[in-house]
Amino acid sequence: MKALLPVFCRPMGYFVIALALFMPFLMLMMGRVTDSNLLFYKECSKLLMMMGALMIIFALTKDENPETEQIRNRAVRNAMFLTVLFVFGGMLYRVAKGDIMSVDTSSFLVFLIFNVLCLEFGIKKSVVDRLFKRKGR
Repeated sequence: MKALLPVFCRPMGYFVIALALFMPFLMLMMGRVTDSNLLFYKECSKLLMMMGALMIIFALTKDENPETEQIRNRAVRNAMFLTVLFVFGGMLYRVAKGDIMSVDTSSFLVFLIFNVLCLEFGIKKSVVDRLFKRKGR
């Protein structure tokens, strides 16, 4: 999977995620969040987090190379696997609890967050591997 966005979109993606995490609390302190618009702010926060995660996933890295593309592909594969486990675990929990009213609506967001975590881990692991391979010679 090739990167589609420029390098500066990675830190901007993290900024958007941080904004999405803290903005609802700031809006609550300012008295903007009420019972009638809570769902709207919740969904807007989830949408911002999704946009930030996509920016991180599709942004170029500083030292972009073919190995980074392989890391992105493996991150997607691992994120799919972890998301299926997470959603299945949630389904089992709701069945065991007997909860027929609640539904998990954030599966795509969970997938994107797992994808970002797998991507970051893979990139950092690659950097460390390259560092130690060079020192060993």
